[in-house]
Amino acid sequence: MTHPNAVVRFLLLVGALLCLALGVIGIFVPGLPTTVFILMAAALASRGSPRLAAWLEGHRLFGPMIRDWRAHRSVSRRAKWSATIMMTLCAVLLFVTANHWEYAALGSAVMVIVATWLWLRPEPPGGVAPATSSPTPPPR
Repeated sequence: MTHPNAVVRFLLLVGALLCLALGVIGIFVPGLPTTVFILMAAALASRGSPRLAAWLEGHRLFGPMIRDWRAHRSVSRRAKWSATIMMTLCAVLLFVTANHWEYAALGSAVMVIVATWLWLRPEPPGGVAPATSSPTPPPR
């Protein structure tokens, strides 16, 4: 349901676009989360721009994660592993490049907390079909 106030809708749209931009940047920049920003963009867009919300839900990359979150508050195993691997790489980079190990430890501790929260989220029901299964032939 969109917000009744036009100014608030505009601000929600701007926030959604900002979160979407950060989420897309997060695909390429280690340590910047993608899933969180895309979910925030979807939440803001649902109140500010039905058109953007519909586009996000229908997007081939972002749509499934948004629908899984809305329907089941779940995160796919693939997203969990991707986030965990990227956070681990970032933690290693922090310890290699930081002037003070305390800063690297603090950043790594935050990533451990985020990873723990992420892995405690359920996975979508049904999961992914086994790789060995063949598609059902069309009826004759």
